[in-house]
Amino acid sequence: MMKKIVFVLVMIVLVNAEDSFERNCVVCHRTLPATLQEMFKRYLIVYSGEKNVKAAIKHYLLFPNKDISVMSDLFITTYGIKQPMQIEEKELQKAIDIYWEKFKVFGKLK
Repeated sequence: MMKKIVFVLVMIVLVNAEDSFERNCVVCHRTLPATLQEMFKRYLIVYSGEKNVKAAIKHYLLFPNKDISVMSDLFITTYGIKQPMQIEEKELQKAIDIYWEKFKVFGKLK
């Protein structure tokens, strides 16, 4: 009985601790072979800076299309194009900001 109570309490804490990025991005990307970090690298290679990367990610998430995807044709053929996100713009921007902070390389290289 005590194990069940502890488990429930831990789950409640974890659910409340999740941020916009965890709730909206990580959940689905766990099942894909390309990690979020690998996808971030692709965006960085194609779009270079913070402003362009964030704008490109936001546009793709709202209007997914093969022509603007940074993923390979093989990846798209295998896994398809995602559905447009049904999310408030403020929460989407928050998730993108967290994504950028988590994986950016600027300021981390010595």
